[in-house]
Amino acid sequence: MSLAELEARIAAMDWTAAAAALDRDGHAVLPRLLSPEGCREAAAMFAEEARFRRRIVMERHGYGQGVYQYFAAPLPDTVAALREALYRPLAAVANGWAERLGRAVRFPDTHAAYIARCHAAGQTRPTPLMLRYGPGDYNCLHQDLYGEEVFPIQAVVLLSRPGTDFTGGEFALVEQRPRRQSKVEILPLAEGDAALFAVRDRPARGARGWYTAQMRHGVSPVRSGERTTLGIIFHDAA
Repeated sequence: MSLAELEARIAAMDWTAAAAALDRDGHAVLPRLLSPEGCREAAAMFAEEARFRRRIVMERHGYGQGVYQYFAAPLPDTVAALREALYRPLAAVANGWAERLGRAVRFPDTHAAYIARCHAAGQTRPTPLMLRYGPGDYNCLHQDLYGEEVFPIQAVVLLSRPGTDFTGGEFALVEQRPRRQSKVEILPLAEGDAALFAVRDRPARGARGWYTAQMRHGVSPVRSGERTTLGIIFHDAA
């Protein structure tokens, strides 16, 4: 999948609908962001050790079961292109969220400018990653925070075929609401779909106006096969 094709696919997405879903629910799905060929090419990178700066076996840290790897700099062209092209429309949503929550932070128009801010704050390690799960593997509910600089939305792209390559392994989001029970949502993803979702929190409207809803995400146990995903986090790590 060429970079030109990837950028064209991103530009052709219904960003008005995606922004509305993010504002309403704290998450949205971009269908078929990557082609089947693009998914296979991306998934093949998992075995290329030189591309990664760190490998995490989740069970050793109590994170769940499975393995994930953080890409090293410079990022692969496809990953860098996804990070830059997805950031641009999401920055407008992020600025709207900050305004509703009364936060002074504002995000620049380009990802390069935002990464410069991260690096000035001492967050210089790339955070895009690949995750692989086998039978019985899962990911505990968590938030991907790596320092003071936090871009409030992230993306995950499913590179495997549900029902064919794996079963189980549903992507789950949990929203904690003040003085109410938590809300759980399962996002049904197909091969190549990207889920966009809140990293830490989002604005939600209540009877008295906007309030902060805390968000966490995870993956239910894989029942069979192998599930591979590509995670795009827009802030770097300290």
